[in-house]
Order: sequence, then C-alpha cells, then structure tokens
Amino acid sequence: MKKILARLFEFEKLNQQEAKDILIRIANKEFNNSQIASFLTVFLMRPITVDELTGFREALLELALKVDLSEFNTIDLCGTGGDGKNTFNISTLTSFIVAGTGNKVAKHGNYGVSSASGSSNMLEHLGYQFTNNESVLKNQLDKANICFLHAPLFHPAMAAVGPVRKEMGVKTFFNILGPLVNPSMPQNQLVGVFNLQVGRLYKNILSKTSENFAVVHALDGYDEISLTGPFKIYTKENEEILKPADFHLEQIQQSDIYGGNSVPEAAEIFINILDGKGTEAQNNVVLTNTAFALRTFDPAKSFKEAFAQAQDSLMGGKAKESLKTLIEL
Repeated sequence: MKKILARLFEFEKLNQQEAKDILIRIANKEFNNSQIASFLTVFLMRPITVDELTGFREALLELALKVDLSEFNTIDLCGTGGDGKNTFNISTLTSFIVAGTGNKVAKHGNYGVSSASGSSNMLEHLGYQFTNNESVLKNQLDKANICFLHAPLFHPAMAAVGPVRKEMGVKTFFNILGPLVNPSMPQNQLVGVFNLQVGRLYKNILSKTSENFAVVHALDGYDEISLTGPFKIYTKENEEILKPADFHLEQIQQSDIYGGNSVPEAAEIFINILDGKGTEAQNNVVLTNTAFALRTFDPAKSFKEAFAQAQDSLMGGKAKESLKTLIEL
C-alpha cells in the first residue's frame, strides 16, 4: 500500500488492473484503517477515472456473493448518496411505489454515510431482517414485488471498509460504486449521482454493461430528481436537461424534502408519505422518481401515464401493502 499511496500522492492514476488488485487486497484485510483512509482520501481530492472505477467495480463483483434473480425482470433504484442534502428516503420510498405497481424491485442499499438515515437504516428500523439467502429473496420478490440486498452481506470489501467510512463520515468512491455493484445484476436501473462528472462516468460504464438504464442528477446537487430545479438525465441513447415545469409540476424548496435528524424522525416522514399523508411536494418528488423508474422499464410509456400509475400505487395503499408484506415475510 505504501508504494501505491506514494504514486497516488504524486498525482499518478491507477490502471484498471491495478485498481482491481488493490481493492481485492483491501477486501482481504491486508491493510490497516489508516492506510485505507489515506487511500480513500486520494479520490476525494481528485476525480476518479473510468479505468479506476471500472477496476474497483470488477473487484467488488468478482468478490461478491452472487444471487440469481434473473427469472424476474427487476429494477434497482439506488443513489450514490454523498450529496450532503439529508433528504427523506426518496429512492427507498420510490422502490415501494414501483413494487406497488406490480413491477419487481431488487433494491441494493447500505447504511447512511452523509445523511441521517440510509435505506438500510430505514428498513432495519421498520423491522426488516437483512438476508443473503437466495430463496428468501426470491420469495420476497414473488410475494411483495421487492427484496432488499444489504450491501455488506454481499460485498466483503464494503464490510472491510465500513468502519473507516463511518469514521470519515464523508462520501468516498464506495458511494460511487454502490449502484454499480448490485450482486443480482438487475436488468433495469434508475440511479442517482451527486455530480455531473460521476454522471458521465456512469453513462460510460453502464453503456458497456447494461441495456436499460437511466442516470439522474439534480443540477443543484441532489442525487435524485428533487424538483428543486432542473435535472439532467443520461440514458444509453440520450442526455437531456429537464425541469419540473416540463411535467406541469411546481418547483419546490429544499426544506420541502428535508429528511430529519435521526432514523426515527426519518421513519416518521417515510411512513407518513406511505400512508398517503405526505405533502404535495413530498408526494410529487417520489411520484416523479417512480414515473421515471417505470419509464426505464418501458420507455414508450408517457410521463403522464407513468405518474398516474405511481399515484395509484401510493394513494391506493398498494405501496404500503408491499412494505407490510415484505416485513411479514
């Protein structure tokens, strides 16, 4: 590690194989926490390259505990995190609304790093028991239309660096990797990123590895469609900047999607929205993200049609029923 760090401190870049090898060694716990923290810090000081990110991704997927959910046509709805905005759990709520429409969601997630409550914090608080048992996950997909893959149970490298990431308390390249390394390899992905540079990286990598994806970034910094202003969306064929008015929706304030200071606070907001008692701003944000997820499945579907389908799932109690079934299972 000393030699690698010395090179990185001289502004050298890693090639794809070097990046893969070093992450495998980190997963094997060959280095101490100080060395790992130093390594992670390098990529906070400069942009990560496509080769480096591709190498890190290959390492995680090679080491991952694989689960075969290919009999289902699934989607992952996952943000990088690390935007520092502390919103309520938009992608997790969106996942249950998508599940409530009858589509299958294989959600990949972890504990929050730069927000009070990540998707794993939320589901654990609500009583969900993390598992990497394939038959259990398949049963959840079959009965609840959703299963949850808690990253540390599938990725030894993530487990190895978990304590260091928690101590650092800032985004690292593991935030960037999260949405790229769902061990079930879903056929569809709607992913959010915390800046445009990462958006371009994602488009580059996913264009080579995934047929059906959309990458979103709100231009004011959110790693999801926040409706607080314009957002950029990347697909395999296209890139465009859209704004709430394009969908006849009001632009909202940042305070409208605040997520609370603790997991119980975040859970109260989460359940309130799932009960159909969210504010218009909260509802519109999750429904818009859901509409884009449904359009990722089926690009021919109009936004208006997808939004109405999402609305029926949320306000008709289908999303809540999906959560209830998942917890019971």
